[in-house]
Amino acid sequence: MNYLAPSILSADFLKLGEQLELVEKNGVSILHIDVMDGMFVPSISLGFPVIESIRRSSKMIFDIHLMIKEPERYLERFAAGGADIITVHAEACLHLHRTIQQIRRLGKKCGVALNPATPLSALDYVLEDLDMVLLMTVNPGFGGQSFIPAMYEKIHGLRELIAKKNLKIDIEVDGGIKAANTKQVIEAGANILVAGSAVFEGDIEGNIREFQKIM
Repeated sequence: MNYLAPSILSADFLKLGEQLELVEKNGVSILHIDVMDGMFVPSISLGFPVIESIRRSSKMIFDIHLMIKEPERYLERFAAGGADIITVHAEACLHLHRTIQQIRRLGKKCGVALNPATPLSALDYVLEDLDMVLLMTVNPGFGGQSFIPAMYEKIHGLRELIAKKNLKIDIEVDGGIKAANTKQVIEAGANILVAGSAVFEGDIEGNIREFQKIM
């Protein structure tokens, strides 16, 4: 099954509660929450207080994408604060397998993210331990970037690898996702599509319906 995961990064924070209620009302079941530390990526985004506050009023699956150095320092707090899925970057973890096991012990689903230039071989010894792989289709840190075309091949390669190993793992893509490229991204093998400005800019309900028609 294919899912749209709106990225909170592109929401209007003056109307955050209202906008999240609107996307949930319109059939969205996964909310993508980008956490950035200003070190692993240039930008700084939201943290624990925002996640904990919106958790109290939302039943959506909270897909927490940690774009932070040494994420293992904060996993317990994110788990307690409402995360359902915790995704860490392979590039940000000194001991990736240990971090994955820590997420597992906390009772949360686990994802690993790869930047565009990071090869799929980074997953060679951890793929079987994952629920999801997040492929960045732009360089992380800023919203509104254009999808990198070479990532279609990477998505396809990952889907083939998962099928070869007979695993049940979601492929999430994040960056430059629009209604116009949704079909091609799904055909390449992704089944969870993160969209920020394409959802939250303009008519939110209309934007969601446009994605839903394609997915």
